[in-house]
Amino acid sequence: MGADLTGSARRTAVRTAAYAACGAVLLAGCATMPDSGDLRGVESTPRQDSQVRVFAMPPREGALPSEIVQGFLEALTSDDPTFATARKYLTPEASKNWHPFRSTTVLADGPGAEADRSGGREYGDDFLFTLIGTRVATVDEQQSYTPSPGTYRQPVHLTRDGKTGQWRIDGPPPGVVMGKSDFQRNYMSVNKYYFASSTEEPSGEPVTVADPVYVRERVEPMTQVVRSVLAGPTRWLRPVARSSFPTGTALAKGVTALTPDDQNRLTVPLNDKAARVGRGKCDEMAAQLLFTLQNLTPVVDEVELRSGGQHLCSLGKDRADTVAARGSQSHPEYLYFVNGDHRLVRLANGATRPDPVPGPLGEGAVGLSAVAVSHDEHVAAGVSADGRQLYVASMVSASSLGGSLLTSSGAKQQDRLSTPSWDPHGDLWVADRDPAHGGLFLLVNGAGQPMDVAIPGLDGTIRDVRVAADGVRIALVVEKDGKQSLVIGRIEREDGDGGGKPQVSVLELRPAAPELEEVTTMSWAGDSRLVVVGRETEGVQQMRYVQVDGSTPEGPAPAALTGVKEIAASEDDRVSLVAHSVDGIVRLPSTGQWEKVVKLGSAPVYPG
Repeated sequence: MGADLTGSARRTAVRTAAYAACGAVLLAGCATMPDSGDLRGVESTPRQDSQVRVFAMPPREGALPSEIVQGFLEALTSDDPTFATARKYLTPEASKNWHPFRSTTVLADGPGAEADRSGGREYGDDFLFTLIGTRVATVDEQQSYTPSPGTYRQPVHLTRDGKTGQWRIDGPPPGVVMGKSDFQRNYMSVNKYYFASSTEEPSGEPVTVADPVYVRERVEPMTQVVRSVLAGPTRWLRPVARSSFPTGTALAKGVTALTPDDQNRLTVPLNDKAARVGRGKCDEMAAQLLFTLQNLTPVVDEVELRSGGQHLCSLGKDRADTVAARGSQSHPEYLYFVNGDHRLVRLANGATRPDPVPGPLGEGAVGLSAVAVSHDEHVAAGVSADGRQLYVASMVSASSLGGSLLTSSGAKQQDRLSTPSWDPHGDLWVADRDPAHGGLFLLVNGAGQPMDVAIPGLDGTIRDVRVAADGVRIALVVEKDGKQSLVIGRIEREDGDGGGKPQVSVLELRPAAPELEEVTTMSWAGDSRLVVVGRETEGVQQMRYVQVDGSTPEGPAPAALTGVKEIAASEDDRVSLVAHSVDGIVRLPSTGQWEKVVKLGSAPVYPG
C-alpha cells in the first residue's frame, strides 16, 4: 500500500510585510518544492505578527502531484480573500464545485498525507492522496465554531491534463482544512450581538446576547462582521434570539469594504429593506453593530446607518447603553460569600472588611453552605449547611425567613443541592444532585412549587448550574462515571396550553471545555466567556478561560492558584476574580497577584 507521511504541510508561501512609511517590502519564508517523491509533512507555521500578510504561490510548470497537493494546502492558509490561488491547483470543473466558505476543519497539527500507489498509479494519469490528522473542531458556513474531536481522513484525487501534461486536483477536500496554529493566525473570534427573545430589563430595554463567530483576521474583518450580523443569529442561538434588522437587510449593492472615518464613525449603507424602519428600531440595529464592532476593534465610537442615500440614524457609545442592556456593563455593587459562622456577608468594591447582609440569611436564621443573590441585589437564596434545604429571603432588615422551598433526599452532602443561580427574569435555578431523585429545577420569581426542567440528551448528573445574564444560556457541570464536563444549553420557554404551567427546557447541550475531564468549579466571566477550574487527563488542576462555543479565547489565563474549591466572576470583566481556596477567600485584582480577603469563608458569588 501507500507510504505513510506524518506531520503537517509546510507553508511555502511568501510572507509580505508592507510598511507604508518607507514602501519597503520584506519577502521571507520561500521554501523549495521537492523535485520528486511524496508530499512531505512538516510543522505548520506558528502564529505571525498581525502586520505580516501571507500570500500563496501558484503551481509551477511541471509540478509533481506531491507539490500540487502541498501547494494547495499552503494556499488554504494564506490571506487570499477568495482563495483564487488555491483554485489554480484545481481543475476548472473542481474549482467550480469547490466551496471554501462552507466549512473549515481545524486539525491539531497541519494535515499529513498518505500516498496511494496501488496499481502503479504514479505512472498513469491520476494519483490519490489521503489527508490525515486529528480533528479538533469545525467552523461552518455561518462561521460558528464547534468542537468535533476525532480522526480526519479525506481523499484528494489528482489527474494529469492530456493536453498540457500538468497535474491538477479534481477531487479536493470539502471546504478548507488547516492546523490549529494556522487557524489561530488566520481567524479571530468576535461576538456578534442580538437580543434575547424572552428577556427585557424592568425599564423595557432589550437584553443583548452574544453570538461568537470566527472571521478571517486580515481579510476585511470589519466588513465580514457586519455582513454576519445582518445575516442573523447562528442556528444554535436563533430559537432564543432576535435581530432588529428587517429580514433581507444587507449591505447596499456595490459596498465591498467598510472603514471608519477620522472621527471613528462607521457609516453602513444598507439596501432598501431597511429604508422604512422607525427610530427606535433603527437605534437597536445600530446598537447591535456598535456592540459587535467594539468587540472587534476600539476604533469605532459611532455607527451611522443609511439606506437609499438617506440617513436613518446614528448611535454613539455614550448613548448605546440606554438602547439595550448588556451583562458585561452591569456593574455589581457587592461581592457575597458565606463567612465562618455560615452567614451571608457582602464586601463592597475596594473594601477590606465584609458586612452582614440585612435580612434573615445574614442574621443567622439558618446556617448556609451556598448562596446566590438576584441581579438587582434585593433577594438572596441560600442552601442549608447540610445541603438539604433551599431558602429564599429578602435582603431587608426585619424581614422573615419562610419555609424551605426544595428539599433534597441525597444520602451525602455532595449528592444534595447545588449552588443556586438567578436569571434576569428573577427566576431561581438549582440542581438536586441526588442520583435517584435529582434534576434541574426552576422556581418562578424565586417562589412557589419547583418546576422540573426538561433536558433532552442529558447524560449524567448535574453538579453545578450558572445562568447567563442574558437569560437564554445556561452552563452546567455534568458528571458521568467519575468525570465532569462543562456544557452550555439553550433555555427555551413555552406558555402552558389552556392556561397551564409554562414549560421550560434546556436544549442542544454542547461542550465548552472538551479538553477537561474534571471540572471543579466555573463561573460566567463575560458575555460569551467562562472561567473554569479543572484538570485534563493525567494533568494538574488549572484555571482557564473558555468560550461558550468550546474554543479558547486569546489572552493569558488567570494567575495560578493552589487548591481552588469555588470561583466567582462577573460578566463585567472590570470586577476582580474571586475564589475560595485553601487560603480562604482570595481575589485577583488588576495587579495580577492573588491576595487574601478573609481566612474563614466559602461560596463566593457575584449577583446572578
